[in-house]
Amino acid sequence: MVDYDVIIIGAGPAGAVSSAYLNNKGNSVLVIEKQIFPRFVIGESLLPHCMDHLEESGLLDAVKKAGFKKKKGAIFNSENKKCEFSFSEQYSKEWEWTWQVERAKFDQVLAQEVQNQGVEIKFNTSVKNVSCSSTIQEVEYEDEGGDIKTLKAKFVIDASGYGRVLPRLFKLSEPSDIEARGSVFTHVLENSRQEKGEENIIVHSFENNKAWIWIIPFPGGRTSVGLVGEEDLIKDYAENNGEKFKKLISTFEWLNERFVDVPLLFDPKMILGYSVGVKQMHGEGYALCGNSTEFLDPIFSSGVTLATFTGLKAAKLAHQQINGDTVNWQRDYEDVIKKGIDVFRSYVKAWYNGDFGKILFAKSIEPQFKNQICSVLAGYVWDQSNPFVKKHKTIIPVLAKVISIKEKAGKN
Repeated sequence: MVDYDVIIIGAGPAGAVSSAYLNNKGNSVLVIEKQIFPRFVIGESLLPHCMDHLEESGLLDAVKKAGFKKKKGAIFNSENKKCEFSFSEQYSKEWEWTWQVERAKFDQVLAQEVQNQGVEIKFNTSVKNVSCSSTIQEVEYEDEGGDIKTLKAKFVIDASGYGRVLPRLFKLSEPSDIEARGSVFTHVLENSRQEKGEENIIVHSFENNKAWIWIIPFPGGRTSVGLVGEEDLIKDYAENNGEKFKKLISTFEWLNERFVDVPLLFDPKMILGYSVGVKQMHGEGYALCGNSTEFLDPIFSSGVTLATFTGLKAAKLAHQQINGDTVNWQRDYEDVIKKGIDVFRSYVKAWYNGDFGKILFAKSIEPQFKNQICSVLAGYVWDQSNPFVKKHKTIIPVLAKVISIKEKAGKN
């Protein structure tokens, strides 16, 4: 006897997509969430590919009604160089826009819609232990009253994000091959900001791509601004209540005094060592999704899209397994997810070693190449018809080298 078909740990985007899909397919679902919503979390810029996942899980209309700011592309700046991408010009003819979202509101909208659709969510409830087998999974949790209880399910999906519940309980975490970095960030209120033209995420790189600043606009003049860099640098900028960070964003040359004398809506926050890997993404009776699998780096805003992709994929396969179908989790889940993560990994590494910047800020770039890169930036990292996906390990360094040779020859 089981209490639910599936128990999902975490009510963020991965958990919301998973639970909505399973519920729509007639499975009984319980979501266990440690925190009380709404709650602040970073990771505010979506990618167009996540729109596919929201739509398929029946959550897109609810998000459309929430009034989030549309995001139509991305702008990369390095000193006086600029490269702008419009998602309408991407190679993969898919979604051409998405949203910039205040995650407290976005996650609340998703959770509320899931509840409206009939899914039970236990907030302020923490998972203490999980025991998995080929048949029955037992989840021990502490409810909001402090009582310890146990429930049984046919399958468990870990969508706990930074909490990484099953990687912690099952000792699955391992170091990432991405260099340890961190971020310091806040929200500011730009009362005089002109809304027109403020629809893209803006990235300013400096110190040879060792550090970069993000700017994400929200409705009403609220703006997320943060600094990403090596851990020692971030600690330095976060000291004394973020005093050096505040000075940086108000005096940084390429921001043109945009954040001079703007009020901060909360004190700067710091996150360190967010890049993390995992030994395996599935096991008997369970699957990991979202940040419980692997988190690389925030440079290309891949976090929520990987969460919704993995959440939807895990839900589909769990539904099939519960219905008696044989599921090859290694081939149909982990291997598929790794392909997309590995594409993002190549671009993250190319950003920090300078190869990607050589392409972005070249004197000229082939329109076809730019469109294909744009699809990667839109999150379509599983599109094997795109050379910048299929050949991601070699195409970036080779193109960067060719550009360097051409530009050096031009100078001579």
